[in-house]
Amino acid sequence: MSTVLNHQGVDDSTPSELQNMIADSVERLFAEQVTRELLERFDAGHDADALWQMVVDNGLPGALVPEAAGGSGANWLDASPVLRAIGYWQAPLPLAETMLAGALLAHAGLEVPEGPISLIQAGRLGDLRLVGDGQSLEGRVVNVPWARSCRWAVVADGERLALVDLRQAAVTLEAGSNFAGEERDTLTFANASSQASGHLQLADLSEPVWLLGALVRACTMVGALDAAVDKTVLYANERVQFGKPIGKQQVLQQYLAQMAGATGAARMAVQVALRSASDVFSGAVAGHSPLAFDIAVAKVCAGEAATLAAAVAHQVHGAIGFTHEHTLHFTTRRLWSWRDEFGSDGQWAKVLGQAAIAAGSEGFWAGLTARSL
Repeated sequence: MSTVLNHQGVDDSTPSELQNMIADSVERLFAEQVTRELLERFDAGHDADALWQMVVDNGLPGALVPEAAGGSGANWLDASPVLRAIGYWQAPLPLAETMLAGALLAHAGLEVPEGPISLIQAGRLGDLRLVGDGQSLEGRVVNVPWARSCRWAVVADGERLALVDLRQAAVTLEAGSNFAGEERDTLTFANASSQASGHLQLADLSEPVWLLGALVRACTMVGALDAAVDKTVLYANERVQFGKPIGKQQVLQQYLAQMAGATGAARMAVQVALRSASDVFSGAVAGHSPLAFDIAVAKVCAGEAATLAAAVAHQVHGAIGFTHEHTLHFTTRRLWSWRDEFGSDGQWAKVLGQAAIAAGSEGFWAGLTARSL
């Protein structure tokens, strides 16, 4: 196992007791409940309300909310098994969004309502803006995750944070979806009032929903990548041609190695970003934080891995992998969708590239090693 040191130079790669407890709980729940039948029902237009109630009963939506605010008090590393499991089992729930929304509301000193809760970054994917120090909202925004299923949304605009009721008359909704069939709706706000507003004091986070949303997506993508690897290796070992499993063919072994290598790189990049997020939310970082750099790298690695892994998975599976009857599409459709959400790998690579150019030849190496580009 590779070792990554935290900001204090200490190896904290060993999972904590809380992280192990969360991992055991969520894996057991999703393994039992997120069945092929549930995913097919979701694709047919049925909701997963019963599954949502189960995750609520297990306290998962409040995993990142401090205990004083009614949550579990887990840090990002502790709660990461939930995000990975969402991707691995393709759980059709706004759970990741609700976890992040709760963390932001609690950090801004605002009460966290009962979920599910959606997320919006003002200035991205539309012209939505907060007016009057967050007291009202004006504008339009597209691709809002799970808006139809959520009464509430957290809207971030700079350091301002607002909680808005999506069911009020001043908010209109146009239904949409991503390639995986998950709700990605268009919302129009016409002088809509906010339920509560506050200021989010987090180091170097000018667009907290966009940045941390990219981290959440990268983490769920690692789970989906693990699922794609597992499905593909299993199929390669079971499918027999010319008297032996196709996984014994050298060319397929090379493809599988590339797939596993890209997944491992994405996992490590996400782990580094999760550790940085834990440091920022705990207040352990004084001054500059490498969080923005780490998340950009994680989203780039996860997006590139998703493109490669989906291609290899379908190549290995052949024609059967493109049929609705096979379960592979539940994974690859989410990888194709999530790689573009909260910034594609190309968009985040451009951010890193522009920062490297701005640093110049003299500042490039120092900025790279300090993760400050």
